[in-house]
Amino acid sequence: MNDLKREIYELECRHISPDVRTSKVKLAEVLDDEFYEFGSSGGIIQRWEYDGDHPLSPDHMELSEFKIHQLGKEAVLTTYRIENKTTGKNTNRSSVWKKRENGWKLFFHQGTVAKP
Repeated sequence: MNDLKREIYELECRHISPDVRTSKVKLAEVLDDEFYEFGSSGGIIQRWEYDGDHPLSPDHMELSEFKIHQLGKEAVLTTYRIENKTTGKNTNRSSVWKKRENGWKLFFHQGTVAKP
C-alpha cells in the first residue's frame, strides 16, 4: 500500500470509528467545510447538520475492499465496503477527499445498502 493510500485508508477508518462518530469536535476535524453526504437512508446531509445534535450511531464497522482513485494532486475518490457488525447491514461506500491547508478533508460521502 503506497503512502497516500495508507493515509486515506486511515482517515476513512477514523471517519467510521465510534469515538469520531459520537464527537462533534472529532468529526469536525475530519469533515470539510463544504461536506455533504448521500446517506444509505436515502437522505442528503449537509456539513452544518453535524454542528448540532445530529446523532451518529457508535456502531462497530469493518471496512474491506478499499480502493483509491486519484482525481488530481489534491483530490481522491475512495470506494469500499462496510459491514456494520452492530446492525448486520452492509453498504457500498464512496468518498471524495480534498487536500486542504490543514490536511485531507472529507468533501463528499455516499453509502448505498448492499447485499451481504
